[in-house]
Amino acid sequence: MKRIVILVLVVAALAAVFVAWPRAEFIPSRAQAAWAATPANIARGAYLARAGDCMACHTARGGTPYAGGRALATPFGTVYAPNITPDAQTGIGAWTADDFWNALHNGIGKGGRLLYPAFPYTNTTKVTRDDADALYAWLRSLAPVNQQNRPHALRFPYDRQIVLAGWRLLYFKPGVYAPQPAQGAEWNRGAYLVEGLGHCGACHSPRNGLGATGSRLSGGHITIVGWYAPALDADNEAGLGNWDQAHIVQLLRTGVAPRGAVFGPMAEVVGQSLQYLTDADAGAMATYLKSLPADPSPRRPITPPPEDIMKAGRKLYEHHCADCHGSDGRGTSVAGHPAYPPLAGNGALTMIDPVNAIRIVLNGGFPPTTAGNPRPFGMPPYSPLLDDAEVAAVVTYVRNSWGNAAPDVTPPEVNRWRAVPLD
Repeated sequence: MKRIVILVLVVAALAAVFVAWPRAEFIPSRAQAAWAATPANIARGAYLARAGDCMACHTARGGTPYAGGRALATPFGTVYAPNITPDAQTGIGAWTADDFWNALHNGIGKGGRLLYPAFPYTNTTKVTRDDADALYAWLRSLAPVNQQNRPHALRFPYDRQIVLAGWRLLYFKPGVYAPQPAQGAEWNRGAYLVEGLGHCGACHSPRNGLGATGSRLSGGHITIVGWYAPALDADNEAGLGNWDQAHIVQLLRTGVAPRGAVFGPMAEVVGQSLQYLTDADAGAMATYLKSLPADPSPRRPITPPPEDIMKAGRKLYEHHCADCHGSDGRGTSVAGHPAYPPLAGNGALTMIDPVNAIRIVLNGGFPPTTAGNPRPFGMPPYSPLLDDAEVAAVVTYVRNSWGNAAPDVTPPEVNRWRAVPLD
């Protein structure tokens, strides 16, 4: 199978050499006024950088913001995010606005080198030139940081540009987002943010064997950090079709809402990015997400867990969990504000893949600290207290109580994630 995959890549790459090297859209150079470091351009660029959560990948843990160095693990090896401060030697200080646009829109770096799609240019290609110029103006306003970029550590043949050219021919077509006339301005703004700058599909879409994402936000494993990004078009996962619009906005802006809370990688996204959206943009994203057509795939029947497992899980739940989440699984509020999320009817809890529920029980965690939720209520880690069988039992119990239904969890599944680091 591996030989077939490599052969397909090589054939596609050879085709790319003759047909589409590099596959790109030509956009004429812009006047300097479009990307000049005016207060308006810088303010707009700063907002867009936060909306796109650029800092998440371009900042190493404990490192200088935007100076690069964060390791992004992939099935093909490790990609290291580059320095995008305006340092002339190690950053983008020698880049022109056209160079920056070429990277964002066409996935081509300065000098013509093809960029790996760990940088989500398959999404950012939809960003308008005006927004790209504002981002460039803001990045140029940062303090330059002289920090060498670390070379990628990809396995052969994925480290070859010709193979990457073949991948691009198969899976990448540049193009700015085109508004849909049949939809309103708010819906189109939400689609632009979700599909483009916000690159939600980079996590919430499944990837094929060559790392290409699908067109639906139907959920996917985030191999970089070992979590599952739930489907946004399926109500039995994290679909928002039957949520109140105000609650979607609340979740995006604060990290907590009456029907759930964000943990894991999504907590970082809300804390560093989404909480800073304007009310209008958060509302636009909610409008678009709520409109996604439901996944038509029927859910396979669930076999009820063994009675002894449910009995053991209930005992553990009553001892460790009920004080916060309630004996009825409905969660608790403090002064009318969501504190501990409900477990009953929580689609994020009953997904077929239990990895998120397992990791939350093992490692605990907090929703993000946000302006709308400055002192979040957290959950302690239970990995020091509960063994694999006990964690499996309590997770199975909450996934199959109060009307919930999901496959039971086994001790080996828990053990798989016990020693996996959080980042």
